[in-house]
Amino acid sequence: MKVLAVIPARSGSKGLKDKNIKSLNGKPLLAHTIEAALEADIFDIVHVSTDSEIYAEIAKEYGADVPFLRDSKWAADHSTTWDAMKYVLMEYRKRGREFDVLVVLQPTSPLRNAKDIQKAWGFFNNKKADMVSSVCEMDHSPLWSNTLPSDLSLKDFEDETIVYMPRQSLPTYYRENGAIYIVKCDVLLTKSNIYKQNSYAFIMDKQNSVDIDDEIDFILAEILMKKRYEGEA
Repeated sequence: MKVLAVIPARSGSKGLKDKNIKSLNGKPLLAHTIEAALEADIFDIVHVSTDSEIYAEIAKEYGADVPFLRDSKWAADHSTTWDAMKYVLMEYRKRGREFDVLVVLQPTSPLRNAKDIQKAWGFFNNKKADMVSSVCEMDHSPLWSNTLPSDLSLKDFEDETIVYMPRQSLPTYYRENGAIYIVKCDVLLTKSNIYKQNSYAFIMDKQNSVDIDDEIDFILAEILMKKRYEGEA
């Protein structure tokens, strides 16, 4: 079985400038994911998909394979990750490389480590899955949330049958954390909705599920990463 890891790292982040190469604990953000992927030791190739020559050179320095840049068509704000992944598979096919399974590791999840990747890979194989996506438990139940009208009235905000229930009595909700996606290549290339195939959720620890979108997320990730390294010292 040939397995390709892809780390999508386009330039031009709107929320946090050059987020994918911003220094986190002394290394560019994307370097943490490259190192975790290489340490997992299950991939034939670890590829960084980027539209930037600068990002590509940084990725190569940390051991990633970047034989081509992502076409600008698949690096715009409206482009989907899965369309970009299909482009990667087709580009490698042009170079004579075929893969059975694609694993997407977003660089914005730097606390996801090699053990998480290995566990997700084992889960994928044990389930004989077509697709697996990592999830984590939500911090707060969405049952305690609601939309607000333009005048910000709270008149119908709370459902009293729920709001006074103990937290332990509420069902557990999960969210996709964006850290790990595993999908069979033929499923990705031939099916319009990979979630409707033989798909499963791989549950990850919340601490390893930090997804960096803005400066606050970045600060949190750095604090948790320093704490992790101090614990290993």
